[in-house]
Amino acid sequence: MKDIPLNERIIFALDVDHPDKAKEWVEQLDDHIRFYKVGLQLFLAGWFNIVDWIVKRGNKVMVDLKFFDIPETVNLAVRQLKDRGVTFATVHGNDPIIEAAVKEKNGPKILAVTVLTSFGEEDMIEMFGQPVNIEDLVFSRARRALRIGCDGVVSSGLEAKRLRGSLGQGFLIVTPGIRPGKNREEIMDDQKRIVTAGEAITNGADYVVVGRPISNAAAPLAVVAQMQDEISRALTARA
Repeated sequence: MKDIPLNERIIFALDVDHPDKAKEWVEQLDDHIRFYKVGLQLFLAGWFNIVDWIVKRGNKVMVDLKFFDIPETVNLAVRQLKDRGVTFATVHGNDPIIEAAVKEKNGPKILAVTVLTSFGEEDMIEMFGQPVNIEDLVFSRARRALRIGCDGVVSSGLEAKRLRGSLGQGFLIVTPGIRPGKNREEIMDDQKRIVTAGEAITNGADYVVVGRPISNAAAPLAVVAQMQDEISRALTARA
């Protein structure tokens, strides 16, 4: 099992529209969480300045821009992350796109996005014109990405168990779509393939990406503590 500090197991999603709001969250949380996701919304609002600011505080950053373009463009985009202190970067796409991303091995670790956690079976029918088994699709994409040289994958916790069991321990699984256990079936949002933080880790994930369950909570630090307790107990059980 990988030696990852508990305060880095949760990657807090800074899904806000202004760098000042992101800084407020980091200042509130970074005694408890030391890993942050910067996605499209915040990156466009704050560019590299917000990434640099987070890194300079001693935190880690996942730049979640899901690069998807012609291979040369993806390669050049990943190259822009070199020497920024970025820990993870995400990429979409087929084999040539992923190959272009992993050429920049002296930069952040490259994570291949398998199937977005906001997609369900009905979305597969719309995309492919017929039913597609999501678990099989995630497994196929993950296996190819790792063969090409990705450091890990972004996957729902529902598929993490098969990935870990079949593909081994030598890669990273980062799991979004995390929701609290209590009444999670009543939560109505854009995430469809959801698990709790503890379930994700039990199934083999190394990190969980959490945004709204913390940011929308009346007591965000209490939610963080609860999830970290779940993660700790799941790690103990796995060990």
